[in-house]
Amino acid sequence: MKINEIRDLSTAELEEKLQDYKKELFNLRFQKAVNQLENPKRITEVKKSIARILTVINARELEGSAN
Repeated sequence: MKINEIRDLSTAELEEKLQDYKKELFNLRFQKAVNQLENPKRITEVKKSIARILTVINARELEGSAN
């Protein structure tokens, strides 16, 4: 997910996406453990998406506390 797409979402939508990505990451790690993972790069992509979402959420919280 691109950063521009993430910034366009509301905070509630970001929280929902974050939970979805965390579940997906769990499932990918489980697949890796049992050697059924088809695309290992997907783990990296999901981790980066989680980090981007958390960055946007934290930036919004800092903006809110600064006002």
